[in-house]
Amino acid sequence: ESATAFGCLMSDMWLGEFDCVSPEVFHSVLGKRYPAFSKRTQQDAQEFLICVLNELHEALKKVRKSPTVVRCVTDANASREGVSETSIITQLFEGQLSYDVTCLECKATTDRPESFTVLSLPIPSKSACSLQDCLKCFFQQDTLTRNNQIHCSWCGTKQDAAVKATITKAPQIIIFHLKRFEWQGKHKRKLLTDICYPLGSLDLSPYSSPLLCKDTEYSLCAVANHAGFLDGGHYTAFCKHSVTKNWYSFDDAQITEIPNSSVQTDTAYLLFY
Repeated sequence: ESATAFGCLMSDMWLGEFDCVSPEVFHSVLGKRYPAFSKRTQQDAQEFLICVLNELHEALKKVRKSPTVVRCVTDANASREGVSETSIITQLFEGQLSYDVTCLECKATTDRPESFTVLSLPIPSKSACSLQDCLKCFFQQDTLTRNNQIHCSWCGTKQDAAVKATITKAPQIIIFHLKRFEWQGKHKRKLLTDICYPLGSLDLSPYSSPLLCKDTEYSLCAVANHAGFLDGGHYTAFCKHSVTKNWYSFDDAQITEIPNSSVQTDTAYLLFY
């Protein structure tokens, strides 16, 4: 039902018969599956996006059996007959990270693969930074200590470990979630950091495996903006027309063409490349 409603919405948008199209029917159908989104209160766009992608994947997936190599901390060479689920969603949006986990005691290293559709990037500065700064912060080596220690199969005990992520499969469309909402003690607040992001030539090769053959250079195609604070706000979007390459602003029923210079904004929340 969700996939059908989404398909009707896409058809209405691209047929061009109306100046603007309301996603009311699709929103209503999705609200039945996820009641939180049926309320007239502000909800998180990133959470909504993940629900939409999951719902479409489940409706459109094709299941096939395939031999899958499974690597984990306890047994790096285990393999089993796996079930692979593919859909247009996974083909477009799914990438894969590999986390290299190194025991700081015995120096043994294993890798843990993890699929993703959205990368949630930390914001390293409170005033201003670039998307590259956020990426460097996400992909920098981290140390797992205390309650986050790993169980090292070589040592036979819990040990401190170094962890570093690498992109091993780059998706056709990569989505970045800028983590503007953070906890400060018992309270949550929004970071108003001005983040500079490129419209083209975003190079992800510094964070990718050398074996990755696919071109890792991306161009921006859409932005979801959030103006306001935790208890209330307003979402708008910037989208690049796939044919004309012109940028448009979507603000409720108001749709206007905008210059490239207006695409850079300090309210950006989700970036689509």
